[in-house]
Amino acid sequence: MAFSDTYRLSSHAVITNSQGQVLLLKANYGQKSWGLPGGALDKGETIHQALIRECDEELDCDVQIAYLSGVYYHTAFNSHAFIFRAFLPEHAKITLSDEHTDYGYFNLDELSDVQKERVLDCLNFTSDVVSKVF
Repeated sequence: MAFSDTYRLSSHAVITNSQGQVLLLKANYGQKSWGLPGGALDKGETIHQALIRECDEELDCDVQIAYLSGVYYHTAFNSHAFIFRAFLPEHAKITLSDEHTDYGYFNLDELSDVQKERVLDCLNFTSDVVSKVF
C-alpha cells in the first residue's frame, strides 16, 4: 500500500434486546440496506470515540461499550470494520437521525451471512478479538 492510498475505517455496535434480537438501522442512502449502528471514523478519532459519536448521532442514545470483538476487512469496500458489543441504557428511547428511516430488532436467521457471522463472533466472544476478511 502506498503512502497516499486511503481506505475506510468504521466502528459498529452489536446491541440486543431482552429476546436476544439484534438492533439494525435502515439507511436512507446508498442501497438503503439494514445495518448495525455505527459508521466511519472522523479524522483524529479513536474507534471507541467514533462508536460513541455515531450511536449518539444515529440513535440519540449514549451507549456503553463492553468490548471490541472483531476487526473485519471488506474487500468490496476497501474498508475495515471494528465490531463492538454495546448496550443501551435501561429504558432508552431511540430517536433516529435523518440518515435512517427505520430501526428494528432482528433474529439472527434474518441477518445477511456477513452480518450474522460478525454478530455471532461478537455474541460468542471469548476474549480473543477476531480478525477476518470478507
